[in-house]
Amino acid sequence: MNNKLMMGMALAAVVCSCAGKGGENVQQTVAEKVPVVSVVTATRQTVPQEEVYSSTVQANVVNNIAPQSGNRIVKLNVEVGDFVSAGQVLAEMDRVQLDQAALKLKNDEVELARVKALLGEGGISQSDYDALELAFNVSKSSYQNLLDNTILRAPVSGVVSARNYDRGDMYTMSSPLYVVQQITPVKVLVGVSEADYSRVKKGDKVSITADALPGKTFTGSVSRVYPVIDPASHTVKVEILIPNADRLVRPGMYVRATINMGDRDSIVVPDAAVIKQQGSGQRQVYVLGDDNTVSLKLVTLGRHFGMNYEIISGLEDGDRVVTGGQAGLKSGVKVEVAQ
Repeated sequence: MNNKLMMGMALAAVVCSCAGKGGENVQQTVAEKVPVVSVVTATRQTVPQEEVYSSTVQANVVNNIAPQSGNRIVKLNVEVGDFVSAGQVLAEMDRVQLDQAALKLKNDEVELARVKALLGEGGISQSDYDALELAFNVSKSSYQNLLDNTILRAPVSGVVSARNYDRGDMYTMSSPLYVVQQITPVKVLVGVSEADYSRVKKGDKVSITADALPGKTFTGSVSRVYPVIDPASHTVKVEILIPNADRLVRPGMYVRATINMGDRDSIVVPDAAVIKQQGSGQRQVYVLGDDNTVSLKLVTLGRHFGMNYEIISGLEDGDRVVTGGQAGLKSGVKVEVAQ
């Protein structure tokens, strides 16, 4: 009898011991379920309204150098890659027609001077003199036109980007003799959204970077804001000029243009605080209340700069936002703030 009693007491002790340990485990599990989060305070800051646009560099001016009619090419003075100055002679065509026109102009000039003397003496009528003067002016215009199409000059300073004929070829008017591109300055065309176009003004400074020129930043300026909005893309074409005095930026180069459209005072939070809601484009932020309870708030994002987001709406200055530990977090849950 005593043996049975002792066994029962021992068994009861074991059960109580197990029950005690189980209670401690339950309390410990409950304690472990309190989420630990990192928190920062949302602040109002001055946010630069910068937008980055990608585009391809273009020559400011592209000139096709060619005469107005077919003729034999006598001289080609420059090659592809040569830098030329405005007015520099690039090529010369056969001069036969030019020399004939020069001779005619000289004869007409002598004749006009002769009849002008007769006009003063009454030896010729005013109408006859006017007819000879008209003929002289026609000869002069014809000569100048032939001169411009025989001695071909660069209309702008730039670089020769193409040569399509050799000396002695007959120019056939199928393609220009040379192509000259003005690259000081160069230009970049970007499409600015219709929401932002009114904030872009002629003369605004623009920062330019190119993948092909790492570590270098070039300064350009807005030279033209086109007046029409593209109905398909809802953008406005904006032209940016880069002085390019050192000629490093070349046509065809891929660049990024950063336009500063002014500043705006906005709420700013770290980008780690912003959560993208699955299945939608909405963005949300957990906000910590005074009682350490979190609530999920819908926010509207503005600019992303550095490691921060501009918040257009949804938060107030001084809100404490969760930046770490959001995984598995739910609105209304009490949390512990990491120290």
